[in-house]
Amino acid sequence: MSRPRTPRLSSWIASSWQERRCKPEQGRLVRIIFSRKGFDSSAGRSPSPIIDGVPISLPIPTTRRSETSYRLAGLTDLVEKATKGRICAEDLCHEDPVFLDGRWAFGQTGAAQTHLEKNGVCAGDVFLFFGLFASPGQKDRHHRIFGYLEVEEVRRLGAQPSRKDCPEGFLRRHPHTIGEWNENNTLYIGAGAKARTSHSNLRLSKPGASPSIWRVPSWLKIAGLTYHSNPARWIGNQELWVAARGQEFVTNVGNQQEPKEWLLNVRQAVEAENANIDL
Repeated sequence: MSRPRTPRLSSWIASSWQERRCKPEQGRLVRIIFSRKGFDSSAGRSPSPIIDGVPISLPIPTTRRSETSYRLAGLTDLVEKATKGRICAEDLCHEDPVFLDGRWAFGQTGAAQTHLEKNGVCAGDVFLFFGLFASPGQKDRHHRIFGYLEVEEVRRLGAQPSRKDCPEGFLRRHPHTIGEWNENNTLYIGAGAKARTSHSNLRLSKPGASPSIWRVPSWLKIAGLTYHSNPARWIGNQELWVAARGQEFVTNVGNQQEPKEWLLNVRQAVEAENANIDL
């Protein structure tokens, strides 16, 4: 059965946790998850590049539980230039999340997965993947969103996944189906998109400030964000000093209209072909 190639942020739905998948109930979007991925000052020790206006998230290097080298992922030149040859074509990478033809597969495990479970992340919720980016030769390092995933299925893979657990429709075996993991090893699968431009609406960091100082919509402070309960992190209503630790930051927005409109603008910016389009 063919899958749709055009991503749709189609439903605003709540859901309950099940052993292998969540069963959505029609009605509302519950959670938005800001998910940190790719190179940064510790993992890769370099920002991911923006090439010809397109942000390209470089997967972090690894020495295990991977069958994918940077060469196989088609990233040889980019990773060697970004790291000045410190990381090479044949080095293995943790290619996660994986994107192809309007679909994502993203794995999580350990404490980070426990955090997602405790916050009820399930089908219908939306991951916004972000990372540290900069154009080659430029000093403007900043966090930006490079893709979104609307969760359709949650697969509990367990500690010893196998090749049969790999989701269909992707070119390479997903790393969370290779080797041994924590018992809560999990895959999130669904429709979405990867940014084709460095649209200004996808930039999180405040221009001219540290990458950790974000411009945020005023509703986010009201809704709250995990790992950011300390009031000192919030600068007024529209700036946030982002925690250095934590892979996923979750906000439960219920059925509020403002977050719904904000997320729609993010989706349109991710899918835009023109970075100057007026949203």
